[in-house]
Amino acid sequence: MELDMTKGKPLPLLLKFMIPVVIGSLFQQLYNMADTMIVGRYVGVRALAAVGATGSVSFLILGFAVGMTMGFTVMTAQRFGAGDLEGMKKSVGSAVLLSVAAAVLLTAASLAGMSTLLAWMHTPEDILPLSKEYLTIICAGLCGIVSYNLLASILRAIGNSVAPLILLLISSVVNVALDLVFVAGLGMGVAGAAYATVISQGLADVLCVIYIIRKVPSLRIGKRHWKPEGRNVKNQLAVGVPMALQFSITAVGTILVQGALNLLGSMVVASYSVSSKIEQLVTQPFAAMGVTMATYCAQNRGVDDIGRIREGVRLGNVISAAYAVAVYGVVYLILPFAIRLFVTQDVELIYGYARTYIVINGACFIPLGMIFLFRNALQGCGYGFLPMMGGVVELVCRAAVAFIAARMLSYRGVCFANGSTWLTTGIFFWIVYHVLMKKLARRQNGKPVQETEGKPGAEGRMKACRRGR
Repeated sequence: MELDMTKGKPLPLLLKFMIPVVIGSLFQQLYNMADTMIVGRYVGVRALAAVGATGSVSFLILGFAVGMTMGFTVMTAQRFGAGDLEGMKKSVGSAVLLSVAAAVLLTAASLAGMSTLLAWMHTPEDILPLSKEYLTIICAGLCGIVSYNLLASILRAIGNSVAPLILLLISSVVNVALDLVFVAGLGMGVAGAAYATVISQGLADVLCVIYIIRKVPSLRIGKRHWKPEGRNVKNQLAVGVPMALQFSITAVGTILVQGALNLLGSMVVASYSVSSKIEQLVTQPFAAMGVTMATYCAQNRGVDDIGRIREGVRLGNVISAAYAVAVYGVVYLILPFAIRLFVTQDVELIYGYARTYIVINGACFIPLGMIFLFRNALQGCGYGFLPMMGGVVELVCRAAVAFIAARMLSYRGVCFANGSTWLTTGIFFWIVYHVLMKKLARRQNGKPVQETEGKPGAEGRMKACRRGR
């Protein structure tokens, strides 16, 4: 199931890789929504608000882990694209070791700082204990979550997006079943929803290990591959750490927004939670396009085919923009029906808040797609710092709008924090991408090249030449 994206027409390759990622992302969001829907219907609005209030904190922690594992495997994709099997295996070994160390530290830090963070966010007193209970269980299972995301990233780095999809489908079904058993059947409340998430992610991790051992011989590594090489570790950290920080910086912005939102009360928090869940579901194709771009650009960067990278990004932009326009209309039409899946009480009030959220943020879906596309394209090319700076742009914009909204106690202001941030950051990434692509094109046209950030390395280029590319 490996897919070499350095040869053939870009559009069919992009779609072949992207479609399984889209389906997997949708199912991942669906089982995240299952927590919210089942808690909201079987436990109540306060429990729904408690789970919703943890979203930005979960994004801070889990986003760091996802960004880190994606960054650690950029080198894997570049080595695969260059035909350097030995180098690819070494990159896998060091990625695993780095991820284990990071997972342990992340678990300890998140458990230690959780209470302070929830208090700092002005989490309403009536939902604070439930929010803390839910987050504690999620954070305790971080190692399994990090492990699955790393293994799935490794498989995608070699062009295999189908296996992570199948494993995620299995995990999603298990998650929903456990939600019904723990929450609806056993009355475990928000704790039951958290246990269901952790157990289902752990299952996906175990299945991923079994699949790689049995079905992917190119990823079977020996003892020599477990010895970290200074250059590999340095390169992986140079991409992985900024990617992790970029996710976390973005999450800090959402925490500031959540803090402004919490000042408006638990009913508004519940409404915002439902709205954001729907938005996150319909915008998953943007994230899937980003994952696709990361792998596509990394493999082609391994053979220094800048023209092919630019063509792939152009096609991705067209697909992303067309989807953004279409889904805006669709989500507005289905919103009244979607709200009733989450709550049975105060439906009209919650719908009113949700409509405001969707109208404001849906108008900025096109720049949101640009963020995923350009950021992941740059990261696939080996750039870490500038994508991280995009996160800084997001933080500054969200913080400014959230501060004003909090001072004015304005729900519309809170909603506008996302849309304005997407617009500003989308423009930032558009500029950065085109500037860097021009620089890479000039280097490729005969100017001396130094081994700096964004370069695949001389070894990979020599391998590519031997393959006749």
